[in-house]
Amino acid sequence: MSRPAAFPTARDPLPDHEQKQTALSYLSEAWAEARHDGVDGDCLAQASLFAALAELVSTYGEDAVAKFADGLSARVRNGEFSLALAKQ
Repeated sequence: MSRPAAFPTARDPLPDHEQKQTALSYLSEAWAEARHDGVDGDCLAQASLFAALAELVSTYGEDAVAKFADGLSARVRNGEFSLALAKQ
């Protein structure tokens, strides 16, 4: 008697750091495609920030996101969002 084929099971969720890396990869691809299609980088950045903040508000609420956003200026000044340029 043969055994029935096993149904694939849902993948276990990736650890948080791997999900973030995967998400960043998807966003980088979408960003590159939009730039290739002529969308301005500043427009992409503003639309991305809007979408990200809207998602955070729907998940955590306005007060929590406002508190998070309050800390962004110090993080920007500390270089957390600056990409290191390759030195030649």
